[in-house]
Amino acid sequence: MSLLTIGKLAKQAGVKTDTLRYYEQLELVLPTQRNNAGYRLYNQNALKQLAFIRRAQTLGFSLEEIKELLELHQQPSAQCGDIQQRAALKIEKINQRIADLAQIKRGLEQLHAQCHQGASVEQCSLIKHFYGDEHDNKT
Repeated sequence: MSLLTIGKLAKQAGVKTDTLRYYEQLELVLPTQRNNAGYRLYNQNALKQLAFIRRAQTLGFSLEEIKELLELHQQPSAQCGDIQQRAALKIEKINQRIADLAQIKRGLEQLHAQCHQGASVEQCSLIKHFYGDEHDNKT
């Protein structure tokens, strides 16, 4: 089995070496060993773990959540239901975020509808909203 230096692993995985070092600090990807000069050496499994991390991130999982998933994968007693439960929690969080964003959008649309392009900046409903009552009392 060939071992990869951090630079070669980073290049093959399409990430920066600083990212790998950060992942190492978080114990997401660990070197298999160090050579005599102290350089980190990684096996091919590290490349698979990096692909796992990137794919999980595209689905919105945080690095902390990804670490949990990786740890579950290493547990012989873990089952697919354990992963499915975490996915269900992620879906709930995403749905809540969507609801929050929809509320933000409605508020912004209301303020946008109140704007009059020909009005001065001082009369802009967005600016007034951002300043609140204190803007009306400026001296």
